[in-house]
Parts: sequence; C-alpha cells; structure tokens
Amino acid sequence: MPAKASDSPAKADTSARQKIKVYQYRHGDGPMVFSDTPPGDGDYSLLLYDCFACKPDSRLDWHNIRLFGNDYRQAIARAARSNKLEAALIRAVIHAESAFDTRALSRTGAMGLMQLMPATAEAMGVKDAFQPEQNIQGGSRYLAKLLRQFDGDIALACAAYNAGPTAVRQYRGVPPYPETLAYVERVQILLQRYRKLAT
Repeated sequence: MPAKASDSPAKADTSARQKIKVYQYRHGDGPMVFSDTPPGDGDYSLLLYDCFACKPDSRLDWHNIRLFGNDYRQAIARAARSNKLEAALIRAVIHAESAFDTRALSRTGAMGLMQLMPATAEAMGVKDAFQPEQNIQGGSRYLAKLLRQFDGDIALACAAYNAGPTAVRQYRGVPPYPETLAYVERVQILLQRYRKLAT
C-alpha cells in the first residue's frame, strides 16, 4: 500500500506494507504460541497481516510520522457527524490502515482508505470501496458499530476493526496477536496526535 511520494517517513519503510506471516499454535497443553515459523508438527493457524500500521517491528516513529491533517477533510467531517464519531479517530484509523492511499488493496482483499473487506463493504452499503467518500462513510459506520458493541472502548473497537469482533470477545480484550497489539497501540498514538492537530 504505497504512501504518497511526499510522505518520506512512510516511504522509507516500505517493508511495513509487506505481507507478514504469523503462525499460531499450542504446545501440548501449554500456552498459545505466536511465531514467524511453523511448528515442526501438529496443527497451526496461519495469520496473514499487511495493513500499514500492522508490522510489529516497524521502524517508523509513530510519534513523529507526518500526519495527514487536511486530506479528505469534508468527507471525514461528514462521516464523523453522521456516525457520531470523532473526526480524529476516523483520521487515525485511515492513517493506520492505508496511510491515506485511496487505491490501497491488501493481499487479503481489503480495499481503499479504511481497508474494507468485500463483505464488510457490502454490509455497510458501500458500492465502490475505492471511492473515498463511500469508503470513509462505510468504514466509519462499521467503526461506530464496533464502538457500540464494545461500550465505547476505543482500544477494543480498534482491535475488532483489525482482528474481528469474535476474536475480541474470545480473548475478552485485545487479542494477543502481535499485529493487532501493534495496530491498537499505533492507532491510539495517531488518535492523540490528530486530536492535538484539531485544536
């Protein structure tokens, strides 16, 4: 998911948008293990991640990475009003998902600014997920739905946006996936920065 050419910090770490493989498995009766290599034997699940803010070992400085303070200002303001969300939160999620690349397409099929999966886009009434206004409205609608499900808890809603609400309910909190933990932390950093930018 390429960032804009002017976004040199993001451009410098193109590996942040590479496919990440995480193998999840259990050692006998022991704890759940997350690794970048599969176990020698036994069952495992392969988790694939590739959103902009999802690489656990990203070298980007999320406290200083360039912000997108003016991009899609009106569309974000409309989505914030209609879905009763903070504009700063929408902006933080867009930044974390796609670095404001309208044509972003993940290896798993997530599309556009807010990286909507086809089923989510359809459920949220989005006909063209690469059209910025539709994408922002659909993604914001879905984010608002998750916030309602998780009693306004932004960390849990963002974890659900990334890993799915079922995983959040299963773990009764932010799932211990390295990608999701990194994503939630970075969205929260970006949210605080976009809040300050708006004041």
